[in-house]
Amino acid sequence: MRGRAPRLPRRLAPEAGYSLIELLTVLAIMSLVLGGLTVMFQAGMKAEVRANRNLQAQQNARAALDRMRRELHCANAITAASGTPVASVTVSLPASCPGSDTTATYATSPVGANRYELTRAGDSGTPVRVADYITSSTVFTYFAPAAGTLGRLTVDFPVNLEPADASTLWRLEDDIVLRNTTRL
Repeated sequence: MRGRAPRLPRRLAPEAGYSLIELLTVLAIMSLVLGGLTVMFQAGMKAEVRANRNLQAQQNARAALDRMRRELHCANAITAASGTPVASVTVSLPASCPGSDTTATYATSPVGANRYELTRAGDSGTPVRVADYITSSTVFTYFAPAAGTLGRLTVDFPVNLEPADASTLWRLEDDIVLRNTTRL
């Protein structure tokens, strides 16, 4: 018997692959796409942070106005010029009102350029910040009791984190009636 001669391996076919130019082209395109996605992600994160800060400033202004409304409904007098916008008001609270303070002073104080904070100081005299990012110092207008009307305080809180951008201004306005004042 004759043995078979071992087969010689055929010549290997050249393997298909990517050239260096193709790899560099793919890397450049992928870098552009990932760079664009990163920029969009960062812009989205900044917008979310800005929206959260705006919401927080607006909620603080609402909470401050609610607190003022509760105290002013119980108040029997306000110390402020009548009909003139002012930066602070002092409220006289009778003993029948909840809480231990007999007076409360609400005032705006400057924090920076076109930025004010609203503070409340009770009998202790120590002001506590109740709202921030208000863009006007004169936010109160008191109207003294007149014939057939009770005393009334108009509150106007313009809130803006970026005062240079007027499109982001948010305004909270209210008229609060002092229920315990006397009609003339």
